[in-house]
Amino acid sequence: INAEYMGLFVVPTKLQGVSVTKKLDKLGMRSSDTAELAFDRVRIPSSYLIGEEGKGFIYQMQQFQKERLIAAVTSWAQCDIILNMTVSYLQQRVAFGKPLISNQWIQFHLVELRTEVEFLRQMCYQCCRLLDAGQDFTREASMAKLKAGRLMRQVADWCTQFHGGMGYMEDYRMARFFRDSRLLSIGGGADEVMMQVLAKMDGIGPKSK
Repeated sequence: INAEYMGLFVVPTKLQGVSVTKKLDKLGMRSSDTAELAFDRVRIPSSYLIGEEGKGFIYQMQQFQKERLIAAVTSWAQCDIILNMTVSYLQQRVAFGKPLISNQWIQFHLVELRTEVEFLRQMCYQCCRLLDAGQDFTREASMAKLKAGRLMRQVADWCTQFHGGMGYMEDYRMARFFRDSRLLSIGGGADEVMMQVLAKMDGIGPKSK
């Protein structure tokens, strides 16, 4: 498909021929419905066009950077909450006569995770500064998104481990975070796509002859 012929349209679900055929059962992010949509000979007026004709692909590429920044911001915020929750749990959970948080190895590992989260936070701030200044932040947003997806999985894995059996219970917040965390390295551009974008922008690849 030639990108020059792509357009974005608003398609109301009440239009004739539009239907939801199947609601999909996801591993995580279950509060956000995902479903298969069917379009059977749907006709829409030209007034439903978003922006200019033939600019759909460009609009989509432009919004990706903001989407990836939002994903990164959401990630560090959630990681921050889960780390605080884990510290609180470990301060109360007693094993072998003392709180689990008294274990120096656990303290050090939590500090390492907090440090990574803080670096992600600062990268998100830099993206916001560039965006506010009207500058291109594709490279920074791609880096933030890549880091966010991987860091979220690390935080989810270690915090679940530190919670022990309690973290494995579906009625506890930790289990939901563990499931939800996997999407960030897939949705909005997979890790591999982010790395492909960065490699191209940074000139990392075979030299042209």
